[in-house]
Amino acid sequence: MSQVLDTPPPTRAPADGDLAALAARHGLSVSGARPSLPQYVRQLWARRHFISAFATAKLTAQYSQAKLGQVWQVMTPLLNAAVYYFIFGVLLGTKQNVADYVPFLVTGIFVWTFTQSSIMAGTRAISGNLGLVRALHFPRAALPISFALQQLQQLLFSMCALAVILLCFGVPVAASWLLAVPALVLQFTFNAGVSMIMARLGAKTPDIAQLMPFVLRTWMYVSGVMWSIDKIAEHDDLPRLVTVLLQINPAAVYIDLMRFALIDSFQAHQLPPHVWAAAVGWALLAGVGGFIYFWKAEETYGRG
Repeated sequence: MSQVLDTPPPTRAPADGDLAALAARHGLSVSGARPSLPQYVRQLWARRHFISAFATAKLTAQYSQAKLGQVWQVMTPLLNAAVYYFIFGVLLGTKQNVADYVPFLVTGIFVWTFTQSSIMAGTRAISGNLGLVRALHFPRAALPISFALQQLQQLLFSMCALAVILLCFGVPVAASWLLAVPALVLQFTFNAGVSMIMARLGAKTPDIAQLMPFVLRTWMYVSGVMWSIDKIAEHDDLPRLVTVLLQINPAAVYIDLMRFALIDSFQAHQLPPHVWAAAVGWALLAGVGGFIYFWKAEETYGRG
């Protein structure tokens, strides 16, 4: 009987509420929990140097195995422009209705390639870097943003060649070239936002990366890269809705803004109505919306 009475009473397991209170009292948090949006922004800003260095390293390594090296950064869009010039400009006769068709085409190709490459790289930003995602703790948005920054750096290299082409075809240097800076900033914001959206989708469904080339190719053909949207809009037999959709297409908006900035024969009347408002709107919608959409799944990246 004495042995029974001397047995200590069983201890009660702490409730979940007690554990949560204990963890909060000692400054502990759930492993891998998603930070609040302001905290996430601060964490991302603190790693801005990593984002820049990562983008530069990826750009340097991109053509490291090729004998011509970084020359391919310029040669690739130029070769694409040559192919499109032969098909659309010569065979289909598109150049007959567009002034300064070569500068018009090359500008469109360079600007479109910036968007296309950013989105393709963003689609694989998480699924293609699982080792980095699982090994290190950092805001995952740094990856799609760094890939968009990499493509911006590549575009800036290509812009040097574009300037030479413009001068060779008689396009003079003008003060309007400064408008290329805000246009590129808005396009980069748009590209980064779409890249974050595609990074989340690609992390969940990697097969999307196989589908995106077909989607992007279709988008390119309706974005006025090889032909002038304002010439198509002049046709009365085209439904008004189709004309409006072509004009507010974000890729076309940024391409037209860059043409307006760089090519003197591309006049203001060729721009869609309220073009700067459309450019800012698309940048904010994609940039802010894409960032929040990506952040909401922050704790899921690299799991499974």
